[in-house]
Amino acid sequence: MEPSKPSARWFALLCIGALWALTVISQLGWLQLVRYSTYLSKARRQQQHLVEISPERGVIYDRNGRELAVSTPVASCFANPSEITDPAMVAGLLSPILGTPEPEIEARLSEKKGFVWIQRKLAPDVSQRIEALNLRGVYLQKESQRFYPQGSLAAHVLGYVDTDGRGLGGVEYEFDKQIRGRAGQMLVLQDAHQRWLDRKVIPSVPGASIVLTIDENIQFIAEKELAEEMLTSHAKSGVVVVQNPENGEILALASWPDFDPNHAGRAPQDNLMDRAVSAAYEPGSTFKLITLSGALQEGITNPDEVVDCQMGKIVVAGRLIHDHKPFGLLSVADVLAKSSDIGTIKIGLRLGAPKFYQYIRAFGFGEDTGIELPGENPGLLRHVENWSASSIGSLAMGQEISINPLQLISAVSSIADGGILHKPRIIHEIRGGSATLHPAPDSRDLSATTAATVREMMQRVVLSGTARAAQLAGYSVAGKTGTAQKIDPATGRYSATQYIASFVGFAPVNNPPVTILVVLDSPVGLHMGGDTAAPLFKRIMEQVLAYLAVPRDQPLSPQQLEFARKGAPPRQPNAVEADAAAEDDAPGTVVSDVMPSIAPSDSRAISNPGAEAAGAVETASFAGGPPVAVPDFSGRSVRDVTELSLRLGLNPALIGSGIASEQYPQPGTMLPPGGRVRVRFARTALATVAAREVSGK
Repeated sequence: MEPSKPSARWFALLCIGALWALTVISQLGWLQLVRYSTYLSKARRQQQHLVEISPERGVIYDRNGRELAVSTPVASCFANPSEITDPAMVAGLLSPILGTPEPEIEARLSEKKGFVWIQRKLAPDVSQRIEALNLRGVYLQKESQRFYPQGSLAAHVLGYVDTDGRGLGGVEYEFDKQIRGRAGQMLVLQDAHQRWLDRKVIPSVPGASIVLTIDENIQFIAEKELAEEMLTSHAKSGVVVVQNPENGEILALASWPDFDPNHAGRAPQDNLMDRAVSAAYEPGSTFKLITLSGALQEGITNPDEVVDCQMGKIVVAGRLIHDHKPFGLLSVADVLAKSSDIGTIKIGLRLGAPKFYQYIRAFGFGEDTGIELPGENPGLLRHVENWSASSIGSLAMGQEISINPLQLISAVSSIADGGILHKPRIIHEIRGGSATLHPAPDSRDLSATTAATVREMMQRVVLSGTARAAQLAGYSVAGKTGTAQKIDPATGRYSATQYIASFVGFAPVNNPPVTILVVLDSPVGLHMGGDTAAPLFKRIMEQVLAYLAVPRDQPLSPQQLEFARKGAPPRQPNAVEADAAAEDDAPGTVVSDVMPSIAPSDSRAISNPGAEAAGAVETASFAGGPPVAVPDFSGRSVRDVTELSLRLGLNPALIGSGIASEQYPQPGTMLPPGGRVRVRFARTALATVAAREVSGK
């Protein structure tokens, strides 16, 4: 008898089982092959928490290997709220240590998360106190914190970073990708209830180090002297730049007001601005160097040619321009030395607009210098096709153009280096990483012969012109002053009270190791470049040349030789006497370089009130009238000295603030009406007077 076949019921069951298995296999394939990445990411979000740890930024050095910015390991505090059963209690313990309000900490600890930052980048003593508490669910993790060991020194060059270690200014921002390195990671494994299973730290990779062209010592000299000048002149802001004219390297870049990059968040926003790079201004008389250099290069004039300065007035395209003093016949060299606007304009007109524009661009104005710092302001230079008929007159004396300090110092450095223009550089080397430096090629803007001629003319500016206050003992000096009127935002015209005082120069004249530029915005009282910026240049240059051990190229006076032999300084005239002596060297002349205003040549013409007033006072000192006895100003306030001087018909030149401590001429000296008296004020004198009043003496 044959065996029976499977029943239909078993066959159906087999088919159902096969279908079920096929469905399961297909679903598993769908999940494992098609939807794998989706569910894997969901699982990781539930089971893993990835936290970025600040990387160790590369070191920033000065040119001599001194550390200006370093990264140090510090502890950051974080918590796992799921492990904390009493957030209020934990917050109460942490609040006095961290200095954070208790409700703020409690709110973080009450979040439904497996990870929350409590506070990052803690001081060592704070992290030690937290560690000593041994709180469940509260942990410490090492991170890297940026530290600037020299405080505010070179702050605008270095920049600063945020809490996450990202560069926000200066070199820190410009080279953030190279300096920052690769961030570390902390991987936390947890279950569905946010309970931690494991924690793994992936270390960061340090960034590349940067070597600056800055010299820490020269930077310190520039910042110290600039800060002191700010206290004396009460200027709104100031800039000092020191450059090596042979290669364009910036040795110091000081901008005031400054800030401490260790606490950049506390500084006013205005203090963070690097004015040497980002602030554009009208250069005023310093720009006459460009006008005369172009004319000399083209051979249309020479230093000995005599120019008729027309007693201080000229009409250019229907606009009347006043000089700061009515000069007559001047040589071209004296046009620069005495900073004659009319003489410069006449030479600029002979040069012509197309050629003049060509030289302005050749000196690097109207475009970025390429400095390795963020936020450079290229200034404003209209194309020659957009010049008005009178533009060449304005540009010849430094109006209708805005520049940044780096452009000007680089242009003057090219004169110092024989006519070769080197683009300014702030980065000397990048150590580590793949980044490379690509310095801009040098260019020639003047012939070596023309550059030598301009240097000689600039030396006369210091010897007998507007910059006698920049003279150095034992060194020849070349330079140019500038006193440019600022635009009054309210009227759109040049202000009679707000000026940009500047001086740019180098020493020794024929082999200078440095060029120095000083720019002061709106100094109070004495506001001319020769009165404020030139003395500041002198103080900085003296210290820099001594630091660099530059040999003297000029003989010392007998008094200076005696000082060198005995080590005891001879009696020096006080600052007020020295200022007056500088003017007495050339009786009857005015060493001033205030920029004039420009106005239509009709009866509505506006002259330069500040400049003409100064000239009027000087000439009044030689006018007729009964002589006036100079009173004793010692112990008087600025207001008292001003009122008394004006009442007697004298012209007061006031220096500093506080109580009068020095004066020139001495009390009892007879002066003609309008004669100038110089008075220096000091806070120390104010303290002495107060002490006497208290003691009853």
